[in-house]
Amino acid sequence: GEISEEERTVKKNGIYIELTPKEFDLLLYFIKHPRHVFTREKLLEELWDYSYMGDTRTVDIHVQRLRKKLGLDQELCTVFGVGYKYVPVQ
Repeated sequence: GEISEEERTVKKNGIYIELTPKEFDLLLYFIKHPRHVFTREKLLEELWDYSYMGDTRTVDIHVQRLRKKLGLDQELCTVFGVGYKYVPVQ
């Protein structure tokens, strides 16, 4: 797929994929930090601008949506007990 930071657009197989602003921010953040493991709390701090005590479901829901919309099941990995990481597929 193609991602344009300036236009805030994502294309997959030549087709534009509708992402919410937060989904786009999360995708971009993962792509800019390949193979780096992030906790849900860290992602909330970085992208939602607040420290979120307790419920980190927001991150899970956004990751699930990105996987579904962009077919990133392999790339967006769950690191059990920690959080998530993005691993580019060769």
